[in-house]
Order: sequence, then C-alpha cells, then structure tokens
Amino acid sequence: MAKAAAKKAVKSAPKKAAKAPAKPKKTSSPSIDKVIPQVLSKLESLNAEHQLQAEMRWCMGSYEFDKNPKGLYETGAKALQFFTAAKANKVKGIPAKLVTDLEKALKQA
Repeated sequence: MAKAAAKKAVKSAPKKAAKAPAKPKKTSSPSIDKVIPQVLSKLESLNAEHQLQAEMRWCMGSYEFDKNPKGLYETGAKALQFFTAAKANKVKGIPAKLVTDLEKALKQA
C-alpha cells in the first residue's frame, strides 16, 4: 500500500508592520530654572557680577518655594546683557552654548 504524500504545512514569515514615518525630534529649548544655575556657576568661575550672583541665588531659592519664575527671567536678562558685553570685549571663558540656551529660555517668558 502506498502512502499518500502528506503535505507539509509551511509557515509563512509574519508580515512586517509598515514603519511609521519618523517623527521629527523636538528640540526643546531649555527651561529657565535649568539654565540659571549654569549661568550662576559661570559667573562665579569668572569672579564677576557679585551683586547679580547674589540676586540669582535669592531668585533660585524663591523659585523653589513658590515656583514663580519672574525673578529668574529678570536676572537671566541681566546676565545675558553681561555676557554679550563681555563677548564684545573678547572675554574668554563664556561658552556660546550657554548664551544661546539663555536666549532661548528667555524667549519662553
């Protein structure tokens, strides 16, 4: 008796899901409460603007208490003026990224 050839079940490869188009990454601008500590540390390292440093420390403490960033924006604007003036006088040690991050954070106001 001849056995009939049994058909083998062939599993087909699972279909790949169509890739969704890549979403453009959002380049979120830094928040003011993240930039101000960096600005403060740069001012400290330059040993400049002691009054502004004191104001920034006070505003950072105030922000931690009441989450009102108004003082951070005001002191950030003063620091930006200092940095642009220092760049004009060719003071070394002020990173361009810090200045651009500060400008972007101030635009959020």
